[in-house]
Amino acid sequence: MSQPVTAGVAAVVLELAVAQCSAGWAVAVVCPPGPLADRARAAGVDVREWRAVRGPGPSAVAEWVRLRALLRRLDPDVVHLHSSKAGLVGRLVLRGRRPTLFQPHLWSFQTATGLVGRLSLAWERWAARWTHQLVCVSDDELRTGRDAGVGGPAEVVCNGVDTERLHPADRGAARLRLGLPEAPTAVCVGRLAPLKGQDQLLAAWPAVRAAVPGARLVLVGDGPMGRRWRSGCADPSVRWWGHADAVADFYAAADVVVVPSRAEGMALVPLEAMACGRSVVAFDVSGVRQGVGDAGAVLPAGDVPALAAAVARRLADPALARREGALGRRRVELLFDRRQVAEQVATVVEKIAPGGGR
Repeated sequence: MSQPVTAGVAAVVLELAVAQCSAGWAVAVVCPPGPLADRARAAGVDVREWRAVRGPGPSAVAEWVRLRALLRRLDPDVVHLHSSKAGLVGRLVLRGRRPTLFQPHLWSFQTATGLVGRLSLAWERWAARWTHQLVCVSDDELRTGRDAGVGGPAEVVCNGVDTERLHPADRGAARLRLGLPEAPTAVCVGRLAPLKGQDQLLAAWPAVRAAVPGARLVLVGDGPMGRRWRSGCADPSVRWWGHADAVADFYAAADVVVVPSRAEGMALVPLEAMACGRSVVAFDVSGVRQGVGDAGAVLPAGDVPALAAAVARRLADPALARREGALGRRRVELLFDRRQVAEQVATVVEKIAPGGGR
C-alpha cells in the first residue's frame, strides 16, 4: 500500500510487488490512480484503487473508510505500508489486528515543521504499537527513528536497483540520443522541490562554471518549484529537461551525477547512477554515505562551496570520475541489487506472518 505513486517510493513498491508475484505470492498493490497503478497493472500485478491525497488533513476520514472496506474485501495475510500517508491511514485501520510492516522512506517529522512536525513525531511514537515490523531503508533512517523515540521491532533493508537494466553505457552515444553537446556534463535527477535541493546546486553552479568554463548542467525532473527556479536562472549552460520516465540515458550522458538533497531515507538516484558507472557528488543526508561509499564525494549537508568544488573537480578530471564510477558499479552489484532487497523483504514478511502471501 502506497501514497505517493511517483518517484522513488513508487519504484520500490513496484519492484517488490513484481518480485513477490514472481515468487508465487498473491500480491495486491493498493494506491491512488497514477503511474504506480499503471505500471503495476502493465506488469501483471493486481491493483486496487484507493483514492487518497499525499498530505494529512480532513480527507483522511474518507480515506480511512475507503481503505477499511478495501482491506475487508482483500483479507490479506500481511500488509506492507509505504511512506507516511499510507502508514498513517493504514495503521489507523488495522490497529495491529493483522501483521503490519511500515516502511517510512524518510520520517514525516523530518520534513514537517511547527505543530504538524510535533504531531507527526507524536504519531510515529504512538503508532509503533501497531507496527509489527518497522523497515528502514538505511542505518541513518533507523537511528533517526530511535533517537526520536520510535520503538518496536526494526530491520534495515537498503534500497536496491535493477543492475541489469541500469548498466554502464557509451557516454557519447547517450549524448547523441539526447541531443546534448560534447562538454563536461553534470546531471541531477529528481523532483523539483525544496527537499531535493536543486536550488543549492544552482547556487553552486556559477563557481563550477568559473572553474570549468565549458561545463553543462542537465536538470531532469519537474515539480512545484520548477517555474520559480527556472525563472530565476538565465544561465544558458543549464538545461531544464523536465520529467522523463526513462533516465538511464541521462546517467550515461553524465560525467558526474549530483544529489543536493536536504533530506532522504536512502535515495535511489545515487544507486542508479552508480549502477550506470557514474561518479556521484552528494550531500551527507540520511543513507547517502552508506550508499555511495568511495564511489564519489559525500559532503557536509548544505555546504554549497564544497559542492561546487567537488563537482568541478570531477568535470575537470575525467579519469577520477571514471575510477569512482567503476567503484560504484561494483559496489551496487555487491550491496544494492534489487534481487537481494526482494529476498530480504521476503524474509521479514515470513518472520511476522509465516506463509503469508504464498
